[in-house]
Amino acid sequence: MMIFIYKLMNFLILIIMILISTAFLTLLERKILSYIHNRKGPNKLGLKGLLQPFSDALKLLSKEMMMIFINKFMYMINPMLMFFLSMILWLIYPWLM
Repeated sequence: MMIFIYKLMNFLILIIMILISTAFLTLLERKILSYIHNRKGPNKLGLKGLLQPFSDALKLLSKEMMMIFINKFMYMINPMLMFFLSMILWLIYPWLM
């Protein structure tokens, strides 16, 4: 039982680290593109925009969903399915080399 809990904790830590690294790589990309275009970049939140990825995630999670004539199940399951597929690819990537 302890081995299962240990493996589950490792898996959760890995997922959290992947999400945080993706957020900050997105911030880095936005900063580089802003310097290329001679703009200041995302500096709205925190010191030099370091909290901007968390602000973007909060804004994305709080958006209103407009479901008029759609299949609710497919509408809700597709983003989760794409998320889990991308996480699986991140997990098997080290063993592909």
